[in-house]
Amino acid sequence: MRWQGRPKSDNVEDRRGVSGRGLAVGGGIGGLGVVIAILYFLLGGNPSDITQNLQVDQPSTAGAGTTLSPKDKEMGDFISTVLKDIENVWRARFQEMGQSYVDPKLVLFTGQTDSACGVAGASSGPFYCPEDSKVYIDLSFLEDMQRELGAPGDFARAYVLAHEFGHHVQNLLGINDQVMARRGRMTEKEFNTLMVRMELQADFLAGVWAHYADQEGNFLEQGDIEEGLNAASAVGDDRIMKQTQGYVVPDAFTHGTSEQRVRWFRKGFETGDIRQGDTFNAAVL
Repeated sequence: MRWQGRPKSDNVEDRRGVSGRGLAVGGGIGGLGVVIAILYFLLGGNPSDITQNLQVDQPSTAGAGTTLSPKDKEMGDFISTVLKDIENVWRARFQEMGQSYVDPKLVLFTGQTDSACGVAGASSGPFYCPEDSKVYIDLSFLEDMQRELGAPGDFARAYVLAHEFGHHVQNLLGINDQVMARRGRMTEKEFNTLMVRMELQADFLAGVWAHYADQEGNFLEQGDIEEGLNAASAVGDDRIMKQTQGYVVPDAFTHGTSEQRVRWFRKGFETGDIRQGDTFNAAVL
């Protein structure tokens, strides 16, 4: 990606190096832990559901007294640069729809931090919290994701960020509220299917961003889209279940298969037309 020297977003709340509050997530996160966290969280989970089970009774020292390394600083610059482009793309799309795009905040943290959706920890992965309209990312998680799931490259990271901001777009359009309002009126299997449709739409919206980032910003380089497609495939429910437990349970899918995630991201990228991303009424996912 051609990101060096480009404008960076001001909507970044950098909590890296700041001591966390509450309880610490114990024992760190190993390879299997990363994959399990991705299965549960990546691109749409609620951190409080699992971090409560991982907490230990000791004060958090995550990030206390930490000085950011040059690599950490570069990663922060990269993420804030991608964020700026995401903001530009969605402001323009919302203006075309006669609506206003409201910028969310991106929170970078080390170890753990608080969110309106619960405690955010390294094990919770990147997620969007509709309660405070913020995206939370421990950037070390992205490195673990790439290493454990084989999804390398700058654009793989950008895809994760674009997907989370796809959830913000859904929130602004009222889609998130409509989905969550049905949670108590459906079986778990039915709601899982609804969540798959919501996650695939966020993949589509990430593709829409990539479409305009390529056309309007001269942002992408050869091979970037392939990195994004590989990342989308890497986080498919079927692939992660096979890797973590050795078998696949389709009724438990909440994000979609590798093939579905790739296909909807590709559709968003190829069309750039938000009207073609109605996953909720699509006959075939």
